[in-house]
Order: sequence, then structure tokens, then C-alpha cells
Amino acid sequence: MPGVVRSVQNAIRILDILGRSEGLGVTRISQLLNLPKSSVHDILSTLQSEGLVEKNYERNNYCLGLKLFELGNMARNNLELRRIATPFLKSLNHDLDETVHLTILDGWEVLYIECFESTKRLRTYSVIGVRAPLHCTAVGKAILAFFDEEQVDQMIKAMGLPRFTANTITDRKALDREMALIRERGYSVDNMEHEEGVRCVGAPIRNHEGEVIASISVSGPSQRMVPDKDGETGRLVIGKAEEISRRLGFKET
Repeated sequence: MPGVVRSVQNAIRILDILGRSEGLGVTRISQLLNLPKSSVHDILSTLQSEGLVEKNYERNNYCLGLKLFELGNMARNNLELRRIATPFLKSLNHDLDETVHLTILDGWEVLYIECFESTKRLRTYSVIGVRAPLHCTAVGKAILAFFDEEQVDQMIKAMGLPRFTANTITDRKALDREMALIRERGYSVDNMEHEEGVRCVGAPIRNHEGEVIASISVSGPSQRMVPDKDGETGRLVIGKAEEISRRLGFKET
């Protein structure tokens, strides 16, 4: 089958069979999957290094690792977030007829996980599955604004503040001022900072513990998404984001 990476496929088969047992050794996995013992050993060593499997040295066998449970919980949470957010995203899309996105924090970037496009010919398009920077996107800045100083330092150390357009914020002091403004007014703006000709307005989503874990945005061509409309659009986006947050269990104090 074109595009299939055999070693990855075998790793998935090993994880699947371990999920159906209480622990298996290299020899038994090799027999059950008809794979060379050396290949099984190498795959298990790699999976163990990433926390996806754990080795019981007394029994000399393997079982699923905690990292898989963490990933499973993340997947379940993301599905729940999309389920809860969808009607509010659709409503925002219907009210403004501009493209609406839902993103989650993924490492030091945002990951787009849902989109409803504008019906207009000139529009921004779905980027589901794509990652984007925090410092120059409305969805990213809506989350970044609620990082503590140490987290911002770590993000900049890991990712830098690369320039994408003439409007991209690449200075830490300017970024700090922008983050303070977002916290004050409740919404973020990407003023053609990531892509020329595209403006976006975003707002943060909080979980039941009050942590900012996701964000939504409205985006469109700069000739329609003009700065004079930012306040009005921002209030609509904040309203939907707050409704989603409440559905996730967030209670304002």
C-alpha cells in the first residue's frame, strides 16, 4: 500500500496486542504477529523510550505505558470540546458569514481542530490539522495572553518570534503590551500578522479549572474585517467563547 511505513504499522500492531493482554514478552509478540524478534525488540525499545510501553524487568515482558493513557485522555477531551463548541461555532459563522476556527494548545503552537467556512467567494479557508504560531495569530495570542512569564520565556526560547509579515510582533516588550491589551479587552486581533490580507479576531476558552486550553476566532479578508469592526466582532466572539467555557464547567468567580 503506497505511503504505508511498515515499522510504524508494526508498532501500532504491537500496541494493539499489548492492549489486549496483561503483559507479553518479545518472543510471544514475535510469534503472535509473525515478526522477527529483532524487529519486535527494536520497536519495543523505541516505544519504551517515548513512554508508550513499559517494561516489567522481573517478568521480562511489556505492557502499555502511561503516555498512551495521557494521549487517550487528550483525544477524548478534544472530542468533547469539539462536540460542545460546534453549535456555537456554527452560530457565529451564521451571524457573521465569515470563517470560524476552533484551536487547542499543542506544545508551543495552536492546532486547528474545527472550522466552518464563510459562504462568500473571497474568504479564508479551513486549515484543520494545521499548526500555527502563538505570537502572531488571533487564536494563538488569545491563549498566549494567559501564560505566566516563565511560560512566555520558554515559548520564545523554543520557538522564537519569527516574522511572517511586516506587522508581525517580533519584540518581547511589544508582545507583552499586546498580551496586556488582550487581557484587558478580552479578545485578540491578528492584524495581518501571520498572513498578508487576512485579519482575525479571537477569544480564549477555559476549562472547569479556569485554565485557558483552547480558543476560537473569526477570520476574513482585511477589506471586510476592518479595524472599526473589531470591537463588535470581539464582543460576539467573547460571548461564544464564554458559552463554550461554561459548558466545559468553568464558573466565573
